[in-house]
Amino acid sequence: MDFDNNNFLITGGYGFLGSWIFDALRKRGVPEANIARYHSSEFDLTKREHCRLAIEASNPDIIIHAAGFVGGIGLNQAQPGKLLYDNLVMGVELIEAAREMRTKKMVVVGTVCAYPKFTPVPFSEDNLWGGYPEETNAAYGLAKKMLLVQLQAYRQQYGFQGVYLLPVNLYGPGDHFEEHTSHVIPALIRKIDRAIRLNEPELEVWGTGNASREFLFVEDAAQAIVSAAEFYNKADPVNIGSGHEITIRDLVTLLCHLMGYSGAIRWDTLKPDGQPRRCLDTSRAEQEFGFKASTPFEVGLKKTIDWYRGSVRA
Repeated sequence: MDFDNNNFLITGGYGFLGSWIFDALRKRGVPEANIARYHSSEFDLTKREHCRLAIEASNPDIIIHAAGFVGGIGLNQAQPGKLLYDNLVMGVELIEAAREMRTKKMVVVGTVCAYPKFTPVPFSEDNLWGGYPEETNAAYGLAKKMLLVQLQAYRQQYGFQGVYLLPVNLYGPGDHFEEHTSHVIPALIRKIDRAIRLNEPELEVWGTGNASREFLFVEDAAQAIVSAAEFYNKADPVNIGSGHEITIRDLVTLLCHLMGYSGAIRWDTLKPDGQPRRCLDTSRAEQEFGFKASTPFEVGLKKTIDWYRGSVRA
């Protein structure tokens, strides 16, 4: 069967990443009628029966599992139990339901938080099991990491075709800008925008600014996921990133420049930095299914800032 004739189910299909996956499938030529997505109020994916009902309703050939309960350092510190339970049970039940109902293929979107705290940079997929994750997001990272174990076990025992992707921090239009759930880029954009509007002389930022991160524009991430769905079918996990590492201090400076804020920056060093460094080796994605990020970082940031000012704050 041609790829664009398959039926798809995108979990989290109306969320930040899921909406972009929907758009990427449409651009690939998949008819809208072939793509199912539901709101969380329709199906509770932590319940096996709801997983089965969602699969029965959509009859997918391919499931892309992008649903999840996620947030920044603050949320990870406040609700590690819920982050572990929701993400682990949702994935476990959905994978089992997909196996029982003979779904042809499943793509699970994992997380860079699964990597050990002190992974050699750039992070290679071969180092995924080299230690314990960074403590502030270990519950979330380990919950998502167990889904890789499940997919590999199911491939070995049942021949279930499941693939597992490890994206870095995503950003872009449609991101979550709420104070308690936002990741670093939307959180900083919101803070800087507020400081500009209120004419505040200084901006407080968590941590030392010395930690580094790699960011991937969400449209590029969605393209990578669709390419993996079409071309990749191996047990080995695959990193999805941009290959561009930046310190939080340099990120804050860049965002202030792009947004026009000239006040002082005050670093709250009593707050955690999180993982010291994050930067992925993305060669496997390029070799296996031809993915290479195409959106320059500043271009992606400008699009995100413009969307926030036009859609969220408006």
